[in-house]
Amino acid sequence: MDWLEFENNAYNKGYSLVCGVDEAGRGPLAGPVCAAAVILPKGHIIEGVDDSKKLSEKKREALYDVIKNEALAYSIAFADEKEIDYLNILQATYLAMKRAVEGLNVKCDYALIDGNRMPPLSIEGETVIKGDAKSASIAAASILAKVSRDRLMLEYAEKYPEYQFDKHKGYGTKLHYEMLDKFGPSEIHRQTFLKTWYAKK
Repeated sequence: MDWLEFENNAYNKGYSLVCGVDEAGRGPLAGPVCAAAVILPKGHIIEGVDDSKKLSEKKREALYDVIKNEALAYSIAFADEKEIDYLNILQATYLAMKRAVEGLNVKCDYALIDGNRMPPLSIEGETVIKGDAKSASIAAASILAKVSRDRLMLEYAEKYPEYQFDKHKGYGTKLHYEMLDKFGPSEIHRQTFLKTWYAKK
């Protein structure tokens, strides 16, 4: 597999800097959605980088610093639970991706977006289905987004210890629903994601 096929195709078309973009946390009941954008030096693959879902937490944590050190530029951005409730999860994901791309301190002119839907960006780009398993820069972005969001959820675990966010990171596990039944929603829960839970009350 050519990890740089999509990046090289864009460079061959005349684009000068290509970033990979991915998100983490579309599905949870609590906390923000996080997006990252990564520009790798042309022709560069970071050893060990893969789709974040295929890597252990330990491996992701180790690669997080390597990516930040070796990337030409990177940016991490969030859309919080209130923005998710107001906009809906798809639009909030677009917003986080837009913030990540615009937050890059090196201006890129082409974006490779994981998935099949293009967020409204001010630069050209394309979507890559399962891009985190096909593109080096999207895979790097997937790791930064996942680790950043997990770390934030660990901070929330200290702020709201009763929900045990350190164990489920806000996803709808059996434990999380048990804690919701016991304590009700917190400030960081996505109200629009709790409709089924509310319906059972």
